[in-house]
Formats: sequence, structure tokens, C-alpha cells
Amino acid sequence: MYQPAIIDSVAPYILITGGEQGGKTEVLKKKWMKNWLRDQVVHEPMGDGEHDPLLYWLIAASYGEAIKEFTGIEDDLRQLGFPVKAVKVDSPGYIEVRFPDEGKARLRVEVKSATDTTKLSKDSPHGIMLCEAAQMGVEIYERARGRVTPRDGWLLIAGTMEREMGSWFRTLATQWHSGSDGRQSFRLPSYSNVALYPDGERDPKILALKRESSDEFFMERIEGIPVPPKGLVFSEFNPDIHLRAQEYVPDLPVYMGEDPGYGQELTHAHALVVFQKIVDYLPNGQPFEQMRQIDEIYEHGLLTKDIIEIAMSREWWKSPKTLTSDPHYKDQHHSMNSVAEQWLEMTGIVAGPRRVNGVTPRIPIMPAIERLKGFLKPDPQTHMPKITFHPDKGKGTLSEFGTTENPLEDGLASHMRPYRWSVDKEGEVYGQVPKDRYNDGIKATQYMLVAEYGYGHAQPRRPAMRRW
Repeated sequence: MYQPAIIDSVAPYILITGGEQGGKTEVLKKKWMKNWLRDQVVHEPMGDGEHDPLLYWLIAASYGEAIKEFTGIEDDLRQLGFPVKAVKVDSPGYIEVRFPDEGKARLRVEVKSATDTTKLSKDSPHGIMLCEAAQMGVEIYERARGRVTPRDGWLLIAGTMEREMGSWFRTLATQWHSGSDGRQSFRLPSYSNVALYPDGERDPKILALKRESSDEFFMERIEGIPVPPKGLVFSEFNPDIHLRAQEYVPDLPVYMGEDPGYGQELTHAHALVVFQKIVDYLPNGQPFEQMRQIDEIYEHGLLTKDIIEIAMSREWWKSPKTLTSDPHYKDQHHSMNSVAEQWLEMTGIVAGPRRVNGVTPRIPIMPAIERLKGFLKPDPQTHMPKITFHPDKGKGTLSEFGTTENPLEDGLASHMRPYRWSVDKEGEVYGQVPKDRYNDGIKATQYMLVAEYGYGHAQPRRPAMRRW
């Protein structure tokens, strides 16, 4: 029931949310084999020993995480009688098929580690598998999507959902469920593996797990059904449309937003986000503006002058610039010149928002949030949002949206640290404003948008109605 639907799907982008021991490896290797057999026809004469081989990547958080898929593909090829050369997976490994009378291999499967993104920038594979994808950041998905695009290749994403990790994985699983636009998600619950659970969903071991586990654990880890993190401020963020590796366009103005992030430990960062306004034209000649992030400085423990020095070393610094900083801290003194004074002294830039009658106006929280939400919303004509974020150069802000791990916690246990509302033990959101933590990149973005476009419309929150 579950496995045939995945194997028979013709969608080029497939995502599988698997329950524990649901048989993901078996399904992945069978799906890979079917795709490879099809690719030999689609890409003829590729992979005939006289041309470059059909190329595939297995990407995992570490080389060892791909060992099951690697050995499964190797074993299947050997059983079919192909002359296989396999180099162990942790080298990193690869599999090649080349017949004695052929000058080149007709097939090459390479293992890649998500910890070294530089090795994901060469070549254009015909297909990529992301193994245990929920353990990776959203930038790996974006890299993989970019690498298969030139060959109209396929992308197979699979994983078991982890608490506090892989929010982007949950998001795509939900959004691809309908199977539109060549993207389709499937689930592979634990009980679909009848070798372990002969009675399927009614197996006594499954029923015992359901009785003894929390609803969230059972839904995600057994059923393979995504449970979104509770209380996300920006649940609208969609990695499929809001990520774009937009590079700096010389001579175009840059728009900077800054939040100094004064706070303790790693709940706050000094964030400087950098955007450019790109104008495209629709087929009817109507202009369409989009703010695209090109860079970010996201640090903890650095002074304003340090952030300025880093910014001045970046390529985009030579373009015309505007800066909007947190109005709460811009003109305050912390035993040294204020943030605005340091920018003016070191760069000649006057940081907004501008003072009116000697007072810097505050930026209300909810209208600023609504401004960013409005930019995240796809335009009804173009189906594109009015703002995008860089998957590699915006990791701090992306972590606040809940799509990747917090970059300031390097070397610590990986956890998602998104910008959230307060949530009570029943899962109900409460409060008039979200918790002021893990939000400095987002606030810097909001300051920039409000300065350029004004506020969004916001109504006061009403507490959720409860039934007693």
C-alpha cells in the first residue's frame, strides 16, 4: 500500500517521512533502481561507456549515515550481474559500473557529507538522495535542488522527523502532500514494515507504543505524520519559495537592517541583514519588486565597531547604502558612543529611523511583524513572494524562521531555535507579543522593510477560546 505508491510515483521531487524502522532503505534503493533504469532511456546515449557516466549523489549528515543506502545499491547491482567497483563509504565512497570493453564508467554513485558544502558545488548529478534529511539544514536541500536543475534531474528526500530539528523538512512534507508542481510527499509508517509488524497497524507492538507514547511522538516517529512546532511566529515561511541564492548585483543600492541584540548567552545576536531590491517584469510589462537577501552578519559578543568593520570588508560595501537600526538602542549610550554615532563616525552613514523633534520613533512589534508576513505571502499574479533569503549567507535569520540550526551554537547539540509565541502546556498560544528571543535577524529585516515600505496592518491578538 505505502511502498508501491512511492516507487510508482513519477514526480521528480519526492519526500518521504518515515516512521522508525519503516523500511525507508528498502524503498529508497528500489526507487533509485527504477529511476536509474528510466534515466538510461531519458539521457541516452549517456552512460553507455563512451560518454560521461550517469551520476548520482547520496548526501547524508555524515558519511556513515548513508551506509545502508550505499550497500543496498551495491548489493542490488551485484545481484543483477553488473561489474561493480565500490570504494568504502567513509572515504568518501563511490560505486562505479564499467564493463571491460568500455572506456568510461556508465554509472557512478558518490557519497557526500552535508558537513562540507563546498563539495556540493561541482557537477550536475542526474539524481540526488538526501538520507535522514531531517538531520540536515535547509541549505543542503537548496544546494541539492540547485545541482539537479541543469539536467532536469530528480531529488529523493527521506528522513525520520526529530524533535526540535528539521522544521523545513516538516514544512515541505505538508506542502508537497497534494502532489502538485512535480513535488510529492509520502509517509512510510513503522507498521508498513510487515516483516517487523505482521499485523500492520493493529500489531500488538504498535498498539502498545500508541498507549505508552505521547501523541506527538507516535504521530511523528511511528506514523510519519509531521507535527509542526507549536507557536511559530512565521509559519508562512516556505523553503520552496523563500530561498534564493541571489548574489550581489554591482551598482544596485543595498538596504541594511540592524539589530544589536543586546542580551545574555546565545538567545540574542548582533544581526546585520543586507538586501537588494530587484525589479523583474511580468509578461504584461508590469514591474514586480522583490527584496532579496545577499548577505548577513550574525554574531554574538562583537561590538558595533566590529560589525561595521566586517561590513566594510564585504564586496557589496561599494554600492550606495541605507541603514535602519533598532530604534530602541540606536541612540542609547552603553559606556561608549551610541550605535548611530559609531556608524556615523566610522562610515558617514546616518542610521534610521530618523529622530523627530529630538525623539527616535519606536517601531511597534505587531505592525512590523505583519509587514514581513505580507512580504512572505506569494503575489496572486506571480505566485512569488516579495522577499527571499539566501540559503548560505542568511543562516542566522533562517534559524529564527525555524528552517535550520542556530549557527551560534556550533559544537553544541544541534537544536532549532525559532522565533516563537509563548505556549502553555495545552499547546495554546498566549500573550500579545511573541517572546523576545531568537529574533534579531528577523527584527533587523523588519526594520529595513518598515523604513522602505511602512507598516503592515495588525489587529490585537485575542486569546484562544477554551472549552471547559
